[in-house]
Amino acid sequence: MNRQIFSGLDLTSLFLLSFSTAINELHDRLMELGFEDIRPVHGFMFSCMTPDGATGIELAEHLGITKQAVSKMVDYLEKSGYVMRKSHPTDKRGKIIVLTERGRLVMKAKEEILTDIEQRWIENIGAERMKMLKEDLTKLVYEANEGKLTSKLRPIW
Repeated sequence: MNRQIFSGLDLTSLFLLSFSTAINELHDRLMELGFEDIRPVHGFMFSCMTPDGATGIELAEHLGITKQAVSKMVDYLEKSGYVMRKSHPTDKRGKIIVLTERGRLVMKAKEEILTDIEQRWIENIGAERMKMLKEDLTKLVYEANEGKLTSKLRPIW
């Protein structure tokens, strides 16, 4: 696709393409660092668990999926060494899922890589334009949600 074709795309398509571009690079670079078993949904889950962990119910609500799907995902991530189940501090029958050291390492790597990507984008369009873009998007999203926007990010399935 050449640049002229991109200029004819609607705004939501451009948002999707910019998101996909960043996420694809993020995961390519995570693979290079040895985190080849991480998927985009895992990052949304990890952000819900930071810093004190979360219950399966909290994760299911955050991700908009069933508790059974969360349980399978936690099993996979536990086997891969990213999370572990611990006794819940206030509910003796419950469990809380927390990040392990490997989970914290992948989150740190993610932040560094996304910072690198954003810096490269700033070098491409300029710091002032990036600042304006972020301010404009913040204003549009906030106003569209009548100030009720949650600070938690979740995937749109």
